Amino acid sequence: MTDISLKPALVWPRVPALLQAIAWRVLPPLVTIALILLVWELICRQPGSTLPPPSVVIDTSWELIVDPFYDRGGLDKGLFWHLAASLERVLYGYALSAAVGIALGVLIGQSTLATRGLDPVFQVLRTVPPLAWLPLSLAAFRASDPSAIFVIFITSVWPVLINTSVGVRAIPQDYRNVAKVLRLNSLEYFVKILVPAALPYIFTGLRIGVGLSWLAIVAAEMLIGGVGIGFFIWDAWNSSLISDIIVALIYVGLVGFCLDRLIAFAGRLIARGAPL
Repeated sequence: MTDISLKPALVWPRVPALLQAIAWRVLPPLVTIALILLVWELICRQPGSTLPPPSVVIDTSWELIVDPFYDRGGLDKGLFWHLAASLERVLYGYALSAAVGIALGVLIGQSTLATRGLDPVFQVLRTVPPLAWLPLSLAAFRASDPSAIFVIFITSVWPVLINTSVGVRAIPQDYRNVAKVLRLNSLEYFVKILVPAALPYIFTGLRIGVGLSWLAIVAAEMLIGGVGIGFFIWDAWNSSLISDIIVALIYVGLVGFCLDRLIAFAGRLIARGAPL
C-alpha cells in the first residue's frame, strides 16, 4: 500500500519549478506594460500635451472601467454591451467568410481551370479597401447590421481563401498516390487526406481573417452608428471624451487578442485529432 504521507514530498519539489515557469511567462509582459505606462505618464505630463496620462484616464473613466455592464437605455450602455453587439456581427460575418473561403480555396487549389477563371477576379476584389464596400452594401441591404456583416465578410474572406488554396496545392504527391491506391472516393479523400494536410494553412488564414474581421467592424460601426464598440469610440470623440476612447481601445485590443488565441487553440485541438 502506498504511503499517503509520501505524496507531499513528491509534490512540493515541483512547486518552485511551477512558480518559475509561471513567472517566466507572466513577468516579461507585466514589466513591458509597466514601462509603457511609465513612459506614457511621463510624456503626457509634459506641458502642451493633449493626451491624458494613465492616472487621468483611470480617474476620469473609472465608472466605465469598473462597471462595463450598466444599461441606462438607448445608446447609453457599458462597454460590455457595445462589445457584445460588435462580436455578434463579427460572428456572422466571420462564419460566412470561413465557410465560403474554405470552400472556394479548396476548389481553386484542386482545379487549374477554377484557378485561371477565379484567381484574377479575386486578386482585384481583395485590393479594394474594406470601407469602400460600405456605401455599396448600404445601398444593397438598406440596413446597418447586414451592411456591417457584409463588410466583415468581404474583408476576412481573402486570407482564408488564399491560404486554403495554397495549402491544398502543397499537399504532397505521395498523399495523392496513396489515395489512388486505396481508391478513396471524393468525400474520403477530402476528410482523410485534404483537410488534415491543409489544416495548418487553413488555420493560418482563419487567424488572419478573425483579426481583419475585428478591424473591419470597428471601422464600419463608426459610420453606420447604433450599439457597437466602433460607434462608442466615435461618439466619445464627438463628446471629447478622450479617456473613454483610450479605455475602449484597450478593450478592443484585449478582445482581438482573445479572438486570435481562441482560433489558434481550436486549430491545435483539431490538429491533434487529425489522422495525418
